[in-house]
Amino acid sequence: MVFEYAPAPESRSVVDIRPSYGLFIDGEFVDGHGEPFKTINPADEAVLADIACTDEADVDRAVKAARTAYEKVWGPMPGAERAKYLYRIARIIQERSRELAVLESIDNGKPIRESRDVDVPLVAAWFFYYAGWADKLGHAGFGPDPKPVGVAGQVIPWNFPLLMLAWKIAPALACGNTVVLKPAETTPLTALLFADICRQADLPPGVVNIITGAGETGRALVAHEGIDKVAFTGSTDVGRQIARTLAGTSKKLTLELGGKAANIVYADAALDQAVEGIVNGIFFNQGHVCCAGSRLLVQESVADEVLERLKARMATLRVGDPLDKNTDIGAINSAAQLDKIRELSAAGEQEGADRWSPPCELPDRGFWFAPTLFTGVAQSHRIAREEIFGPVLSVLTFRTPEEAVTKANNTPYGLSAGIWTEKGSQILWTAQRLRAGVVWANTFNKFDPASPFGGYKESGFGREGGRHGLEAYLNV
Repeated sequence: MVFEYAPAPESRSVVDIRPSYGLFIDGEFVDGHGEPFKTINPADEAVLADIACTDEADVDRAVKAARTAYEKVWGPMPGAERAKYLYRIARIIQERSRELAVLESIDNGKPIRESRDVDVPLVAAWFFYYAGWADKLGHAGFGPDPKPVGVAGQVIPWNFPLLMLAWKIAPALACGNTVVLKPAETTPLTALLFADICRQADLPPGVVNIITGAGETGRALVAHEGIDKVAFTGSTDVGRQIARTLAGTSKKLTLELGGKAANIVYADAALDQAVEGIVNGIFFNQGHVCCAGSRLLVQESVADEVLERLKARMATLRVGDPLDKNTDIGAINSAAQLDKIRELSAAGEQEGADRWSPPCELPDRGFWFAPTLFTGVAQSHRIAREEIFGPVLSVLTFRTPEEAVTKANNTPYGLSAGIWTEKGSQILWTAQRLRAGVVWANTFNKFDPASPFGGYKESGFGREGGRHGLEAYLNV
């Protein structure tokens, strides 16, 4: 029996999107001096708002505001007092969770089910967790009296706009640093709403500053001499540029970059459970996930059965309106990203892989791509080597555990991996040999603020989350 679901749209009336937004500097919204740009809804290409663009003078103004707040207010403040502000921010995020989730889905394109049930609850959890650390830094293992670094310049991507903001800001504030944060140019709205939350929480002016713009804004922030610490999440290419800019300076740096994660399915795995994990690993957030399980490695003896079950499951995925609570796969974030996904998918076909997508009616307007898998993939194919950052899965097979590990590690990236097996010993044997920062066992894409996250090789360095996430924001 096939169930047909009637539309179940979330109301847009819970958010009030202003016609235009300024920069948030020193506790106030101010005009930017660059040429304003527009943010659009990727589901229908409608213009949402005009966004102020930051020039070098604006960056300087934001960094100076952060420096003043750090030296006069936030740095000297006892940890227990800082914790109160973080707790307050976390509670306000919970109180305004529906508003935040709807705005995230409108500006980003991700399904409301994900922004409501995953992103926003984790954002609140991150602030609650690091609020608990604010008065316990001497017990974190970094010395009896670790000190904050100073002013942190933070640049975040468009795939998890609000969650990446929380990953950056919460530990920075808990350690006594102040922040200048630049959200991605295609998804600035929830960061600007967070600025309003900072004011609602009576956070001292200058502790959090949010500047909007594109790559030039990020470069100006990273290079500013008043920044003591840079945290970046995004592409490996930009990460390299930032590392070159900071080489020879005293600035601390953490990078969380791209990935091409292997999701390994052994023959003894619970296959239905594994198929759900495969779907979650690559189609969650339209595949716009740096740790997405974009390479599926299946043991040969069960490969045909796994593919049959996987295709049947993919045929049930609903692509469409991000604000429909039944939607599984929303809109691709931008036209540029859609072009990249199409280019690499076409390359997969040209190189000889077999492409398959379920029957899927896509909306007429907006940026859309059907869930897709490739079989007959060789490790030399671009789709097996390059990060597609979309709902595209490459399927490879293996015979022995040693072959699985060799293929999994045959990538310049090293952010995450998944293992599916009923044997605990096989999980441990495989995990010890995988060169990945995060290894999930019989699950995928599970995050917790107490657990560190980060990569090896071209996936970056440093850790976010957990006790480890404090180190980058402390002089230890």
